[in-house]
Amino acid sequence: MLSIDREKLMIKKSYSKANLFIRSLIFSIIAVPTMSLYSFVCLLSLPFPVHYRQSVIRFYLRFYFQLLRVICHIDYKVEGLEHIPKDHTGIIMSKHQSTWETFFIPLLFHNVAPIAKRELLWVPFFGWGLAMASPIAINRSKKTSAMQQIIQKGKKCLEAGRWVMFFPEGTRVPPGVVGHYKLGGARLAAATGYPVIPIAHNAGRFWPRRKFIKRPGTVHIVIGPLIESKGREPGEILALTKKWIESTMVRIDQ
Repeated sequence: MLSIDREKLMIKKSYSKANLFIRSLIFSIIAVPTMSLYSFVCLLSLPFPVHYRQSVIRFYLRFYFQLLRVICHIDYKVEGLEHIPKDHTGIIMSKHQSTWETFFIPLLFHNVAPIAKRELLWVPFFGWGLAMASPIAINRSKKTSAMQQIIQKGKKCLEAGRWVMFFPEGTRVPPGVVGHYKLGGARLAAATGYPVIPIAHNAGRFWPRRKFIKRPGTVHIVIGPLIESKGREPGEILALTKKWIESTMVRIDQ
């Protein structure tokens, strides 16, 4: 929960466009170079196990969100932490509105394996850091389909005690919009028997997609109860996940 002082920081409602632009610019001037430099630190962690490499990445992410709070006045509150099991992992399926959640979710779950195109790993700095997290990199040039690769690699990650992270809408959608939910995560859940843990949040209200200016406020992120996959078809798993996420979005958007 937010402390009283941190909540007071968010009370100010009048920000000029110039003020917001300057704050966003200062954040970028600090965040982009430090992320680039820290990517080299991540590269140095390559000889170590993935859980150690992810600890190195999370160290920077904590700094990143502290920077976001101090400069852009974007804070967060988390609801539902009690739903994260301690004795097993599963498939994370999250609403996708912003860049914010792609960086924040790895702070909530230990040892996350995101789904990524293999080409992203070649992007300087950001891609190098992503590669150190050992994502499930999909090679579209292989004869096996992307879904087959996800199931094969995702099963190995789950059995190794890692969480597999999906954004079922595929791309970022504006606040208030329901994207087209894809079956990838539900198919992995049905194939492996691991549960789905749904996540809803309103980060797009404060860090809109494809926008430079960030708006002050508190991101509300909610972790839902596990959705069991054993004995269920992918379509049923996806429908239950979508229903929970979108009904929760209505509540937190109010």
